[in-house]
Amino acid sequence: MIRAIAIDDEPPALKIIEKFCSDIDFIELEKTFTNPHEAMRYMKKYPVDLLFLDIQMPSVHGIDFYKSLSTPTMVIFTTAYSQYAIEGFNVNAIDYLLKPYTYSRFLQAVGKVQNSFQQNHLSSTEQSPRYLLIRADYSLVKVMLDSILYIEGLDDYLKIHVNDGKPIVVRMTMKNMLEKLPTDKFVRVHRSFIVAIDKIESIRNKMINLGDKQIPIGNRFEDEFQKRLQN
Repeated sequence: MIRAIAIDDEPPALKIIEKFCSDIDFIELEKTFTNPHEAMRYMKKYPVDLLFLDIQMPSVHGIDFYKSLSTPTMVIFTTAYSQYAIEGFNVNAIDYLLKPYTYSRFLQAVGKVQNSFQQNHLSSTEQSPRYLLIRADYSLVKVMLDSILYIEGLDDYLKIHVNDGKPIVVRMTMKNMLEKLPTDKFVRVHRSFIVAIDKIESIRNKMINLGDKQIPIGNRFEDEFQKRLQN
């Protein structure tokens, strides 16, 4: 599934994208925005694969917005002004939709996205997930794997410690959590702790340092932990 958002200062234009995406089974349009700055804040917290991006907006030029992104993201520019086409392709846009566009033209554009996504992100082996969807506080919460520092076990609850906000408390066992996590990124080091391998700063006297937090290494997990580090 290709995760996308749409940015356009005109709500009717967003409604069209919403309608077209609803008829396409490989695009998940997560949100739409009339304010580019709100979209930027959302993307910093929840990176997406694809942007439907208007070019001529009052607060920011769409191409300038796209150039400012810190993470690689595919883009389809949507605009009523044909003079921006060359500039759009100069920033490696997947396609350029000139308003008003038809569903068949939209389908052609997202077909290019699907081909690019498959070439760049899929392989014959199972792809590692980029986020978890878990239930917390009666809501379905998306937790980006790269934001997780460590996970702490508290009886039948887990506390997911992240680097960009307060801990997330979920009702789940350590075993169930481990089944959801990619084994190349996370390792259990104690009966009460799972750590993100790439967040480990140092290890000393059977203690793992993650910033200002120290995590103990349990005796029965030590050998497996050492093997994982060597690999």
